[in-house]
Amino acid sequence: MAEEEKEESQENESGGGKEKGGSNVVLILIVVLLVLVLAIGGVVAYLMLSGDDTAEDGTTVKQEKVEKKRHKNSNDLTVGPMYPLDKFTVNLMSENGRRFLVVKMNLEEDGEELTPELDKKTPMIRDVIISILSSKTVEEITTPKGKEKLKEEIVSEINKRLEDGEIRHVYFTEFVIQ
Repeated sequence: MAEEEKEESQENESGGGKEKGGSNVVLILIVVLLVLVLAIGGVVAYLMLSGDDTAEDGTTVKQEKVEKKRHKNSNDLTVGPMYPLDKFTVNLMSENGRRFLVVKMNLEEDGEELTPELDKKTPMIRDVIISILSSKTVEEITTPKGKEKLKEEIVSEINKRLEDGEIRHVYFTEFVIQ
């Protein structure tokens, strides 16, 4: 009986050793898989974040962006005919009604053929601009982004009323808020 107990204890010890060795292999396997998953995730994240820099054929998109900027700047150098407008003085929307805007602007035409139409429609164009300017608050037009939005709105509303051409851009030559 004593011999049977020794054999059982030896089997348990040797079996326990196998279980420890097996659990070490499983632990190492889990760690390796975890590192592999993290590495793949890192590569995928890197490719997704930097994926905009390369095109399908391997060329960089940065070169295209630089070329577009150069092309855009060259268009800025060619300015169409200008149509100057008289000074506008309008009240801005405010709680106390004491804020006003003094602005002078030029309209860039897409061609000389638009000038006669602008001459005929000057009162209507001034009315449109006064309506737009007086609907703005000080906060809306004090930022550069707000001024650009204001210019776009003026161009859009004037172009709706023109037939012989269109206004490309509005240039503020005076802009004072008091």
